[in-house]
Amino acid sequence: MDTSTNPLLDPNGLPAFSAIRPEHVEPAIDTLIAEQRAAIERIAAPDGIRDFEHVILAQERLDQTMARAWAPVSHLHSVADSEALRKVHGDAEEKLTDHGIEVGQNRDLYAAVQAVADRPDFAALPVAGRAAVEHALRDFRLSGVALEEPARSRFREIGVELSKLTTEFSNAVLDASEAWHKHITDERDLAGIPASGRAVLREYAREENLDGFLVTLKQPSVQAVLTYAENRDLREAVYYAYQTRASDQGPDKGKFDNSARIEKIVALRHEAAQLLGFANAAEESLATKMATSPATVLSFLRDLTARAKPVARKELDELRRFATEELKIDNLEPWDVAFAAERLRQQRYAIDEEQIKPYFPASAAIDGLFMVVERLYGVRFTPRDDVDTWHKDVKYYDLKNADGTVFAGAYLDLYARSGKRGGAWMDVCASRFRDGGHLQLPIAFLTCNFPPPTDGAPALLTHDDVLTLFHEFGHGLHHMLTEVDIPSVGGIDGVEWDAVELPSQFMENFAWDREALHSFARHYETGEPLPDDLYQRMLDARHFHAGLFLVRQLEFALFDFRLHLEYDPSLGARPLDVLEEVRREVAVLHPPAWQRFPHAFTHIFAGGYSAGYYSYLWAEVLSADAFEAFEETGVLDRATGERFRREVLAVGATRPALDSFKAFRGREPRPDALLKSYGLA
Repeated sequence: MDTSTNPLLDPNGLPAFSAIRPEHVEPAIDTLIAEQRAAIERIAAPDGIRDFEHVILAQERLDQTMARAWAPVSHLHSVADSEALRKVHGDAEEKLTDHGIEVGQNRDLYAAVQAVADRPDFAALPVAGRAAVEHALRDFRLSGVALEEPARSRFREIGVELSKLTTEFSNAVLDASEAWHKHITDERDLAGIPASGRAVLREYAREENLDGFLVTLKQPSVQAVLTYAENRDLREAVYYAYQTRASDQGPDKGKFDNSARIEKIVALRHEAAQLLGFANAAEESLATKMATSPATVLSFLRDLTARAKPVARKELDELRRFATEELKIDNLEPWDVAFAAERLRQQRYAIDEEQIKPYFPASAAIDGLFMVVERLYGVRFTPRDDVDTWHKDVKYYDLKNADGTVFAGAYLDLYARSGKRGGAWMDVCASRFRDGGHLQLPIAFLTCNFPPPTDGAPALLTHDDVLTLFHEFGHGLHHMLTEVDIPSVGGIDGVEWDAVELPSQFMENFAWDREALHSFARHYETGEPLPDDLYQRMLDARHFHAGLFLVRQLEFALFDFRLHLEYDPSLGARPLDVLEEVRREVAVLHPPAWQRFPHAFTHIFAGGYSAGYYSYLWAEVLSADAFEAFEETGVLDRATGERFRREVLAVGATRPALDSFKAFRGREPRPDALLKSYGLA
């Protein structure tokens, strides 16, 4: 292929998504790897100039050139996957992983970076420059630069194999999710599911040229059935299929089974950690986190367990009594819990999501989010219609300062569809990078999986959906509002993983604020604002089953951490045994023996959260405490917002996250803020 016509190698403008084809991927990556090898040889040459500009900035430039080609490919793999794209993505990812470890083990390059750190003028570098050097030296050590053969080659082999396995794990979950469906022609089988939910199921059937309705394992479908369907058999069927995805159980048992991949992933992570001198993968994970030791993490999680479990047990006892007395369900099963909980919530608070959704059309929720951001930080999102995207529903926005200067941008992809990975996330399209006189602007990918518009009606969101939207935009703002010009320590890059959720969880609070909601929560047909009595009932129900929610999060976090902390090669990963031990310690409701939750736990087996899922709760301590500062001054207070932007969002990883928190709050975080945010204090 003529690389001069390859859109992945075009250095100008935003990615040309409509022009990118699977056949572009391998030539682009091969070209860039070859160019990087030659450039790194020049940078690392013993007779080369060993200063910040010629070593550190030169590497940053290479990394950004590679990221420009790889970011759109990786993103398309997540949001518009195809068999052809999956194949070339997997092959290219293996090459990039191998190349990355090769660079990380380049001792001449390491020596060049160390020479920059040893220069007499190092202390005179700007703080971002010093941080970039210190992070680079740490990352070299974590890449095995000090290893001797055969450990050096083995570490590299492990990295490539892990890259392949984690991609296969994620693909298996997606394939298993899309393989199962249940065609329903009699609408009576969907009794209890509200009109908006049935409309989504009808749309799924239309996509497959079927009459009636199609129940799938896409998140809007699963949520609609498990929360509302009166048909208990249907709830059980969906739960069974969903909770056995990619495993040795369920309707497609063995077909997409991740069992062997889990075993290999955990074993390889353990071996890699030990090659680097760590006792296990959990210890290695903490090398880039705020938490200082495994004991600190376990103590944190178990302290929360002691506080949350009695509350969860009480909530479950109440739910069982309600299910027996009101719903005639004598044996409450996991597929009954969401259904019974929603009925109890409706009875107790006279509220259900179908009352709330008409006040949250997706377009209004976006407008409200933008209003909050403008009030807090003095910046505005403006839509553009001249940007090439991967789907007709995707929107692009410029982010502008008060003077109208564009300083960042964001793609927004809201709706669930085939070929798109489930969940919600923010990812980096481009990072802020000042290279001489040129400033590359930070661009974010913001992705959700909300129910799409149906039958001429707009997409209507639950309040939980609105919280998800605000959460992901919190990540996006962390990336886009950075004032750091060096990508490796700007935005979210380099920030301790157990602090990276601070800006996202913090933003969720504004979706509860009355003043913010009043500005955008309006009925899509009448324009009526969210009524005060409905808002009050939402507030009253905010902490409904907070204990049950918290123990589930603790179960996920303890399972993940113990799996990586306690691995013994002579015993194997034992994921189901570890999970059962954790459930005996934490859970109040035990699922059936056939449930295979780990087999679809992409966060830790394919998503970067290995031995780090506890980060959600750890960062929630920071976010809850940070938001109290806004409650003290006025939730939409500009001065407090500007201080949060300056001390937390703008500084990236140029200083430890704890120092950034203290600069904003004036003190260290107080753990009781987390319990207060759950209504458990």
